[in-house]
Amino acid sequence: MALGRPGFNKGPRRPRPPFKRKEAEHNINEFIKAPQVRLVGENVEQGIFPLSEALAVAEAQELDLVEISPNADPPVCKVVDYNKFIYEQKKKLKEIKANAKQTVIKEIRFGPNTNDHDFQFKLKHAISFLESGEKVRAYVHFKGRAIVYKEHGEILLLKFAQALEEVGKVEQLPKLEGKRMFLIIGPKAKK
Repeated sequence: MALGRPGFNKGPRRPRPPFKRKEAEHNINEFIKAPQVRLVGENVEQGIFPLSEALAVAEAQELDLVEISPNADPPVCKVVDYNKFIYEQKKKLKEIKANAKQTVIKEIRFGPNTNDHDFQFKLKHAISFLESGEKVRAYVHFKGRAIVYKEHGEILLLKFAQALEEVGKVEQLPKLEGKRMFLIIGPKAKK
């Protein structure tokens, strides 16, 4: 009788795959290939130096020589603590992402024969969305054979766009895709 947990194979263990070390994003110290570099950084005489001299300057300050602009002629290298440099770059990237505004698209669905009360109700929602800076994507969904009345859907969407003229501008006119006709309206720029 075999002991152990049921369902586990008692064969030899497979070796773990080797740990892949993440490569540095920039060339640093001895990995820089250019014969001459433009040296920048704090407490450094800026200018063009042979690579060996630039490495000596970085070593004297117990810092790293980081190639920050490899495509320049000659490449630009900065004397800095590499870990601190990477940390600051990630911090800047995070800040940029936080400040970037995500465009939110709110959807409003109509049927080809939407009555006036529903139209007014959806219109109020669209106005509040546009006033808060969000885009509105209104669409008419055609079920079954209702697709033969696509003109009704187009008229409805154009009426909707006309009612929103004061708070929004049409970004895409009504367009039929499959069983749906779309209209995209963006908020008007505030003066």
